[in-house]
Amino acid sequence: MKLSLPPPLRAGLLGNTAAQILVLALIWAGGCMLVRLIGLPLPGSLVGLLALLCLLAGGADPRLVARGAGWLLAEMLLFFVPAVVALLAHPEFLGLTGLKVLLVILGSTVLVMLATALTVEWGMRWMSHHARPVGALE
Repeated sequence: MKLSLPPPLRAGLLGNTAAQILVLALIWAGGCMLVRLIGLPLPGSLVGLLALLCLLAGGADPRLVARGAGWLLAEMLLFFVPAVVALLAHPEFLGLTGLKVLLVILGSTVLVMLATALTVEWGMRWMSHHARPVGALE
């Protein structure tokens, strides 16, 4: 089933970065609202991300959010300004304490990357073992 929007709405979203950012924000807010209403033990942003993934997997055109997502990624440095201010307010992070924190961050990043790689590898193997031959049951 392919998801589609009315042509005027589709045309308005394709060329409008601000509208795409609004769509992404609404999906995020919807995820947060759903978590509060149902009482899910998950972050609302994760539920919104999963909703966006389902929409895209369901046939929604990725170009409808690509420019907005691209802008958010390009301006991501703005979201880290508070971290820089915190670093300036706590100079102890520039010494041994900071090195320990850095090692923990790097180690946990490597563990997350390994877990992701192993999960993807397992998923691909599972899919290849459970795949139907081309032309079967069509």
